[in-house]
Amino acid sequence: MRRKLVPVVALAMVCLLAASACGSGGSARKRSRSTDRAPAAAPGKKKDPDVDATLSGATPGPTASRRRDVRLSCDDLEDAQVGSRTVRYRGRPEPVTLDDGTWRGRDGTTVTLHRACGVGDLDGDGVADAVGAVALNSGGSGAFFTLVAWRGSGGEPVFRALADLGDRTPPERISVAGRKATVVWLTRSAGRSLAELDVRRTSVYQLSGAKLVEVSHTDQPYAP
Repeated sequence: MRRKLVPVVALAMVCLLAASACGSGGSARKRSRSTDRAPAAAPGKKKDPDVDATLSGATPGPTASRRRDVRLSCDDLEDAQVGSRTVRYRGRPEPVTLDDGTWRGRDGTTVTLHRACGVGDLDGDGVADAVGAVALNSGGSGAFFTLVAWRGSGGEPVFRALADLGDRTPPERISVAGRKATVVWLTRSAGRSLAELDVRRTSVYQLSGAKLVEVSHTDQPYAP
């Protein structure tokens, strides 16, 4: 009987020791894993480099610059519309639309954008507008100049108003400031022929509905 008990007791002792070792090893491994595991990083929002640059005072990227670069320029007038169905350009029932600065009619008439141009706030809405000039030629020696005002809308010219200057009376300079357009142009005194330009006139215009109205002018002698 004693011989049978000894192996049984020995086997029980071995099992107890093995269970204790397994338990302590598992706990140690659990503690090791919990200690080594780094805390999960909190999810962050996707950064906008242009916004970060603005907040930090750095120069924004090209995307942000393009969003703000919507100011109307004189170059934008090369494909602009002149006149409308309600505000007729030289009596035409339909507006003319320039293509690279020129419009050509079926009858041979041409409308050409003149080089003189000014950009500024003409109506007080805080957005840049433009005042330019076009010349109509019907095939003869005449060139009928007209001032045109365009409203700026997202960097695009929208036709606004007209003012006729006359035959062969080209503008030299146009500027826009203080809700007024100042136009320096050549004209002639009474009694002179159409080919004789002897006056350099500086006219100041303001918007009045669909018209550019001259509110004042000064003259100086001109000799070609």
